[in-house]
Amino acid sequence: MLKDFSIQALFMGILTTFVGFASSFAVVLHGLQSVGATDAQAASGLMALSIALGLCAILLSSVTRLPISIAWSTPGGALLASTGVVEGGFNAAVGAFLICAVLIVIAGLFKPLGRAVAAIPAPLANAMLAGVLIGLCFAPVRAISFNALLGLPIALAWIVVGAFKRLWAVPAALAAFVLVVAFGVDIPDGALGSIEQALRPPVEFVMPVFNLPAFISIALPLFIVTMASQNIPGIAVLKVSGYTPKPGPLFSVTGLFSIVSAPFGGHAVNLAAITAAMCAGQDAHPDPARRYWAVLVSGISYVILGLLAGAVTTFVALAPPILIQAVAGLALVGAFSSSAMSAFQAQDSREAAAITFLVTASGVSFGGISGAFWGLLAGGLMLALSRIVQAAKK
Repeated sequence: MLKDFSIQALFMGILTTFVGFASSFAVVLHGLQSVGATDAQAASGLMALSIALGLCAILLSSVTRLPISIAWSTPGGALLASTGVVEGGFNAAVGAFLICAVLIVIAGLFKPLGRAVAAIPAPLANAMLAGVLIGLCFAPVRAISFNALLGLPIALAWIVVGAFKRLWAVPAALAAFVLVVAFGVDIPDGALGSIEQALRPPVEFVMPVFNLPAFISIALPLFIVTMASQNIPGIAVLKVSGYTPKPGPLFSVTGLFSIVSAPFGGHAVNLAAITAAMCAGQDAHPDPARRYWAVLVSGISYVILGLLAGAVTTFVALAPPILIQAVAGLALVGAFSSSAMSAFQAQDSREAAAITFLVTASGVSFGGISGAFWGLLAGGLMLALSRIVQAAKK
C-alpha cells in the first residue's frame, strides 16, 4: 500500500479536507444549535462527525483501494437549521439522528428501501432541498443589514475570490470572518484563554430520546436528504471517474459510523460528492489505482481537525451568530442554485415542485412536524393528482 503513496495525493488530500471542512462546518454548527444543542454539544457533534467520517474514509479506501470520499451531510445541517427545536429538545434530535443512521444501514442492506428512496421524484427531492436551503442563503444579506462593516467584508471576499476560483470562494469568506472577528468584534477579556482551554477534545454524550415529532420532522427528512443529495450523487461521481463499487455496502458502513457519532451530537456521515470528484480525478494522481491515497490523507486530516473542534467552536462563539450564518449561507448558494434548477427543469412536475418548495421554505410546522416533511407530502400528492388527470384524459 505504501508504494502507492505520492506527494500529489498528499497535497490533494490536505486540500480536500481544508475545502470540505472550511466550506461547511458553519452549516453543521448552526444546524446543531438550531435543534437545541449547546455550544459544547455542537462542538462535540462537530468533533464526532469529523472523526467518524475520517475513520470511515480511511477504512473504506484502505479496504477497497478506491478513492471513496466521506463527508458529513451538509444539506442535513441546513435541514436542521430550518427545523428548529422539536419536542424533547436536543435529546430528541439525537434520537432522530440514530433512527436516520439505522435507516441508512437498512437502505444499504435491504435493496427495496434503497430503491424506494431512489424512486422519490428528483424534482420533488430537489425542491425540498432548495426550500430547506433558501432560508440560510438569506443570511449574508441579513448580516450586511445587521452591520455592514462586519457583514460586507465576508460577502465581498466570497464574490471577489469566487470570480477567479470558485473552489476558494467559501474558504475566502471564512478567512474574512476570522479577520472580522479578530479586528471588528469586541472580544471579552480572557476569551482567548478560553480558546486555549478548548483545545481538549469536546466529548459530550447526549442521551437519545425517541418521539414521533422528532422522527417525522428530523429523522425521515434527514434520511431522504442524505440519501438523495449525498449518497446517491456520491456513487454517481465515482462512476463518472471510472470506479464501480457496490453501493449497498458503502451506504451501510456510513450508516454504522453515523450510529457511533450520533450519541455525541453527530447528525449523519455519508458519501461525499464534491470532494469525491477532487480525490477521484486526475489531480489526485494520473494513475487511477493510486488515487485512494488522497482519501487516506483526507481522512487523517479530518480526525486531526475533529480533535480541534472545541477551539473552532469557541472562536466562532465570539462573533454575533448572524456572521457565521452568513458564511454558512454563502457555502450553500451553489447547492441552492443547482437544486432549484433541477427542481423546476421538467415542465410536467413544475407545479408539484413549486408546492414542495413553497411549503418547505415557509418554515411552518403543523402538529409539531416541520415543513420539509409536509412540503414533500404536498408536492407528492400534487404530482400524483396531476398524473391521474393526465392518464384520464388519454
